[in-house]
Amino acid sequence: MNKIDQKIKVKRAPKRGQYDTETIHRILDRDFLCHVGFIHEDYPVVIPTLYGRLNNQLYLHGSNASRMIKDLKKGIPVSLTVTKVDGLVLARSAFHHSMNYESVVVFGNAEFVDDPSEKLIALKVLSDQIIQNRWEEVREPNEKEMKATTVLKISLDKASAKIRKGGPVDDKDDYALSVWAGEIPISQKYGLPIPDELMDSEIKVPSSVNKIMKGLEK
Repeated sequence: MNKIDQKIKVKRAPKRGQYDTETIHRILDRDFLCHVGFIHEDYPVVIPTLYGRLNNQLYLHGSNASRMIKDLKKGIPVSLTVTKVDGLVLARSAFHHSMNYESVVVFGNAEFVDDPSEKLIALKVLSDQIIQNRWEEVREPNEKEMKATTVLKISLDKASAKIRKGGPVDDKDDYALSVWAGEIPISQKYGLPIPDELMDSEIKVPSSVNKIMKGLEK
């Protein structure tokens, strides 16, 4: 990117800003929860929701009756954020405490997905974003469920990333203080799967879940 759009340019600590597609996609692929900001009836609203990435766009979905879905379907301006906190950064002074994180901010307008084939693909993308290959293990949405669901997509053309890594950065004089400083790493951890009480006890844990559990053993 030769010229950075002022809307997406990182203003605070600009050296932490990154604008390349590879970095933005990598951060988005770490998670499946975003926060969507928009104006509803003249006041700001921020809604947490699931997303799925396919190439250079994000898919969102929701009930046809959803306030967010109905507003975004009109094509109004939207801002979407994803943040993954990797650790707390404890400095010698209260002022310089911070956190390590990777985040992405997206600006744009949602586009209504009307094509049935793309809509089904989008729902699979959303499912895979949360747990890979789960879609193949379950019943696909029926006609009634498809009609009750709206799918939207947002381009990642106006997106930027911001990353903070490393330990605390204190004022020079504070390094002489007898105060502990350092990092406390934070990581997401899955627990053991709990079977549904109404499920046949003979049904085995599926491969999609086993894959997650094996990843935790490494």
